[in-house]
Amino acid sequence: MTFREEIEAAESAPEQLERLFQSALKEKREAEFRADLIACHRAAPDNLLYAAWFHRLQAAAADSLLGWRKTNWKLALPLSFASGVIMWLLSAGRLVYQPEQMPYLVQLAAPILAVFTMAYLSATSGRGTGRALRASAGLAAAVAYVMLLSPENEHYRLVMAPHLLLLSWAAVGVIVIGAGASARERFSFLIKSVEAFVTGGVFLIATFVFSGIALSMFAALDVEVGDAINRLMFVGLAGAVPLLAVASVYDPLLSPVRQEFTRGVGRLIITFPRVLLALSILVLAVYLVAIPFNFMAPFEHRDVLIIYNVMLFAVMGLLLGATPVTAADLSAHLQNALRTAIMVVAVMVVIVSLYALAAVVYRTIGHGLTVNRMTVIGWNSVNIGLLGLLLYRQLRHGRQAWVAALQHTFSDGIFAYIAWGVFVIIATPWLF
Repeated sequence: MTFREEIEAAESAPEQLERLFQSALKEKREAEFRADLIACHRAAPDNLLYAAWFHRLQAAAADSLLGWRKTNWKLALPLSFASGVIMWLLSAGRLVYQPEQMPYLVQLAAPILAVFTMAYLSATSGRGTGRALRASAGLAAAVAYVMLLSPENEHYRLVMAPHLLLLSWAAVGVIVIGAGASARERFSFLIKSVEAFVTGGVFLIATFVFSGIALSMFAALDVEVGDAINRLMFVGLAGAVPLLAVASVYDPLLSPVRQEFTRGVGRLIITFPRVLLALSILVLAVYLVAIPFNFMAPFEHRDVLIIYNVMLFAVMGLLLGATPVTAADLSAHLQNALRTAIMVVAVMVVIVSLYALAAVVYRTIGHGLTVNRMTVIGWNSVNIGLLGLLLYRQLRHGRQAWVAALQHTFSDGIFAYIAWGVFVIIATPWLF
């Protein structure tokens, strides 16, 4: 529920509008009130009451930025150091699955980092300790289950790494937003998660560049560096990075909807996907025209199908990143353009995804159902369903509530992703 109708009802009643604002503060929904007030001001710029509130809220926001939070580095640094050491120890050459030498760390990395992240968030915020312990225990049980069944099933253990990553992210979400979060809170958590992943990626690149240069300098002096040092430089340092990224972009003292989304990497995440939407429309249009000329390629070649599935997840991430946090972030003209672009991309991707799904089903009928094929069919179906729901809600709610409808769709997608991910983890070793 938004504040817009109540704000419009109080367009000439200052006392009523003040009471509404105080109510929003008590409910910790100040960001929603601000967004709806700005939208009302833009719709009626001659309304003096709206104009006064607009400048009041803008000044408050500016003061908030000047008093930008202090990151809890006293806790983040030792925890990140500990996670890096654990990752380094687990990267030893003997800790691998046989015979393909797949490291245990491929499955263990995400859960370990999630546990340290939950410890940081709950300790800094001073709440959610019980949830953190329960989520950590559940994650540990899932990891134990996967690792016990992995030695007997090569295909299963290869598929588990991304699914354990999904489950680890969901565990962190339980700490941040809890089980009964609103759609807006879930969406805000999604956006902050993307920001943390991108920030972590930037940190990782810098870490690998530093490690590479440092080791090259020793090599230039003919100094032989042992395997343990190599692993420390690349795996150990990399293991410390994710928690530092989370600490850099997320304030555990604030709810997801009250986080800052317009500074640093957050601003890049908001802006860059919208630029890519136009390019995506061009690429997808050309591709749809080219499909009839090489129609059987995904039906005959597994590598083509892999590309399709990577594309589908990439586009889902692109649409998520392009979604505004609040409608007030864009003018009415830009809102219409962005909404149209998102719907066009969604339609095109549904067509390509149905084509790819048909190819997977065709290969399944011809060669049998495997762990990989069942997993791909499930993920394709989930993503196609979400895109269909996105289009349905956009047509149903229209331009007036398109941002809320879009956020609601991605928020609902969290449950679909987690449900299918848990099913794959639990059921596939018994089905194949």
